[in-house]
Amino acid sequence: MGQQLQPWRSGDGEKLWLSTLIDAMQQVSRPEFRGLSCDQTILDAFAGQLARPASPYPYGASPFSLRN
Repeated sequence: MGQQLQPWRSGDGEKLWLSTLIDAMQQVSRPEFRGLSCDQTILDAFAGQLARPASPYPYGASPFSLRN
Protein backbone atom coordinates (compact mmCIF):
# COMPACT_ATOMS: atom_id res chain seq x y z
CA MET A 1 0.00 0.00 0.00
CA GLY A 2 1.04 3.63 -0.17
CA GLN A 3 1.69 3.38 -3.89
CA GLN A 4 0.46 5.99 -6.33
CA LEU A 5 -1.70 4.62 -9.12
CA GLN A 6 -1.84 6.24 -12.50
CA PRO A 7 -5.24 7.62 -13.44
CA TRP A 8 -7.19 5.24 -15.62
CA ARG A 9 -8.88 6.26 -18.82
CA SER A 10 -11.19 3.43 -19.82
CA GLY A 11 -11.39 -0.23 -20.67
CA ASP A 12 -8.56 -2.33 -19.26
CA GLY A 13 -7.25 0.56 -17.15
CA GLU A 14 -10.57 0.80 -15.35
CA LYS A 15 -10.57 -2.94 -14.69
CA LEU A 16 -7.00 -2.81 -13.40
CA TRP A 17 -7.80 0.09 -11.07
CA LEU A 18 -10.89 -1.64 -9.71
CA SER A 19 -9.05 -4.94 -9.31
CA THR A 20 -6.25 -3.20 -7.40
CA LEU A 21 -8.79 -1.50 -5.13
CA ILE A 22 -10.54 -4.78 -4.38
CA ASP A 23 -7.22 -6.51 -3.64
CA ALA A 24 -6.22 -3.73 -1.24
CA MET A 25 -9.57 -3.87 0.55
CA GLN A 26 -9.34 -7.64 0.92
CA GLN A 27 -5.80 -7.35 2.25
CA VAL A 28 -6.59 -4.79 4.95
CA SER A 29 -9.75 -6.62 6.02
CA ARG A 30 -7.72 -9.62 7.22
CA PRO A 31 -7.67 -9.96 11.04
CA GLU A 32 -3.89 -9.52 11.35
CA PHE A 33 -4.12 -6.11 9.65
CA ARG A 34 -7.28 -4.94 11.39
CA GLY A 35 -5.55 -5.22 14.78
CA LEU A 36 -2.67 -2.93 13.81
CA SER A 37 -2.68 0.69 14.89
CA CYS A 38 -2.28 3.46 12.34
CA ASP A 39 -0.03 6.49 12.61
CA GLN A 40 -2.05 9.52 13.76
CA THR A 41 -0.60 11.74 11.00
CA ILE A 42 -2.02 9.35 8.39
CA LEU A 43 -5.42 9.38 10.08
CA ASP A 44 -5.36 13.20 10.26
CA ALA A 45 -4.45 13.49 6.57
CA PHE A 46 -7.21 11.05 5.67
CA ALA A 47 -9.77 12.96 7.76
CA GLY A 48 -8.68 16.19 6.06
CA GLN A 49 -9.13 14.63 2.63
CA LEU A 50 -12.61 13.38 3.53
CA ALA A 51 -13.57 16.81 4.90
CA ARG A 52 -12.91 18.49 1.55
CA PRO A 53 -15.96 19.08 -0.64
CA ALA A 54 -16.42 16.68 -3.51
CA SER A 55 -15.69 18.11 -6.93
CA PRO A 56 -18.69 18.35 -9.25
CA TYR A 57 -16.33 17.65 -12.15
CA PRO A 58 -14.94 14.26 -13.17
CA TYR A 59 -11.24 13.57 -12.56
CA GLY A 60 -9.15 15.80 -14.80
CA ALA A 61 -12.13 17.88 -15.96
CA SER A 62 -12.39 21.62 -15.58
CA PRO A 63 -15.29 24.02 -14.97
CA PHE A 64 -14.07 26.03 -17.96
CA SER A 65 -15.30 25.50 -21.47
CA LEU A 66 -14.37 26.80 -24.90
CA ARG A 67 -18.10 27.46 -25.42
CA ASN A 68 -18.14 30.34 -22.86
